[in-house]
Amino acid sequence: MSQYLSNSLFDAYFSATQMREIFSDAGRVQGMLDFEAALARAQARTGLIPQHVPAVIEAACKASLYDFDALAQAVSSGGNSAIPLVKMLGKQVASHDPEAERYVHLGATSQDVMDSGLVLQLRDALAWLEHTLATLTERLAEQAQRYQAVPMPGRTWLQHATPVTLGMKLAGWLGALDRHRQRLRELKPRLLAVQFGGASGTLAALGEQAWPVAEALARELQLSLPEQPWHTHRDRLVEFATVLGMLAGTLGKMGRDISLLMQTEAAELFEPSAPGKGGSSTMPHKRNPVGAAVLIATATRAPGLVATLLAAMPQEHERSLGLWHAEWDTLPELCCLVSGALEQAIGFAGGMEVDAERMGRNLQLTHGLVLAEAVSIVLAQRLGRDTAHHLIEQCCKRAVAEQRHLRAVLGEDPRVAAELSPAELDRLLDPAHYLGQAQRWVERAVAEHNRLDA
Repeated sequence: MSQYLSNSLFDAYFSATQMREIFSDAGRVQGMLDFEAALARAQARTGLIPQHVPAVIEAACKASLYDFDALAQAVSSGGNSAIPLVKMLGKQVASHDPEAERYVHLGATSQDVMDSGLVLQLRDALAWLEHTLATLTERLAEQAQRYQAVPMPGRTWLQHATPVTLGMKLAGWLGALDRHRQRLRELKPRLLAVQFGGASGTLAALGEQAWPVAEALARELQLSLPEQPWHTHRDRLVEFATVLGMLAGTLGKMGRDISLLMQTEAAELFEPSAPGKGGSSTMPHKRNPVGAAVLIATATRAPGLVATLLAAMPQEHERSLGLWHAEWDTLPELCCLVSGALEQAIGFAGGMEVDAERMGRNLQLTHGLVLAEAVSIVLAQRLGRDTAHHLIEQCCKRAVAEQRHLRAVLGEDPRVAAELSPAELDRLLDPAHYLGQAQRWVERAVAEHNRLDA
């Protein structure tokens, strides 16, 4: 196929190389061929076909033997990829052993081949995701501990709130990602199930040998044998897709936070720098959050892909028309997108640049207002909640109007001075003394992460 017809210009930016390989044409074809080879072995084990046949079929089950361009053209008329592939496989087998050709694809249907082949791809994808998530969360756990006591502005509705710590923010990402790791572990037994039902799910073509063949096939593929074929019951795939969608959302939240903290006005946290990374075509000074952009883009695209798979669930009777077809590119695209976001997130977590001094300066941008709550809480115990709140609110308004630090205004107010000493005011207006349980949240998130990896 001409290089000008390919569509891979953005692949390296939005997806991981290994995931693209898993869901490449070669990966897809090899998954289907692995099913065919395993089916032949299973049928020979149960005595359904001659013992010499599996070796002949297996020798032909190598994706490199097939013309993908010709296969693609045949798909357009055949309606799926299994029909022309099985024909090509039969010809390959017949060229070496005409008798063995009659046993190719015996008792299976096209969707058995495609779905089981997909599950084999998903097993590899899941292994990659689990490994990569483990790496990402380990790096975040290390960084959360490293910065667990570094104060920074908390932000609600994009405005400065009370102080938090960078470690606490990182621990929030860590906890969400570890929950996704747990979800992937929990769904794995449901997802990794062979599809084998024949024409309408009954395996009638195999007669009394159907069940022994099904059991042997599952063993050959190292997949579970489900309670029944799932040709039009797609919850297994959709469950996986929804977890990927949530994972994309969490990565998008990371990307959003990173990009906001990299803004010139904040300048507290940065992606790792590298030659040529984040530059502008016209502005030499720019340092754009190019990794965060991938995380945000993935979170933007993923919901539509998940929605497609959800919309394709009410499939007709024993084989679907169009709804099954809608899945073919959708789930692989979702896997590839999430893989790219994960790689970008790992790069960030391993080399993030932190400006703790800038965080401290930003905490002072409101001239003490971010700690008004701290003063109000203490005064409430002495003056009553409403009285204290109203008093501090007046002081805050005065500080803003006069462009003065809240500490100076509070120190001058006789009602405040009567209750709080200068030393008490200094302490209350020190961000380091108003971090609450931030450090404990980090410790708990890291402890949960360690339990998950134990």
